[in-house]
Amino acid sequence: MDIVTLRDYCISKKGATESFPFGDETLVFKADGKIFALVNLDGDLSINLKCDPSLATDLRERFSSVTPGYHMNKKHWNTINLDGTVPDKEVFSWIDHSYNLITGKH
Repeated sequence: MDIVTLRDYCISKKGATESFPFGDETLVFKADGKIFALVNLDGDLSINLKCDPSLATDLRERFSSVTPGYHMNKKHWNTINLDGTVPDKEVFSWIDHSYNLITGKH
């Protein structure tokens, strides 16, 4: 996945906004004023997503490119290294899950 595809998907969510509150290297997507995705633009492309704690653990066990959220609450956030080992469709579903968690649309 590339940054254009990733950005287009995140910004397409209802009410989604984007900003750089932490500097030029971290693109942040919010809905309802809450963060649902943080994209690392420096070096290897990765994304931090909010996740139900039991699912977060399961994903870390299933995918080597999924790790506890970098600089985030490791119980509720995962970092996904977008190196191609996880299908885009799967990443999109995780973005949806994160968005739904913060907007209350379960």
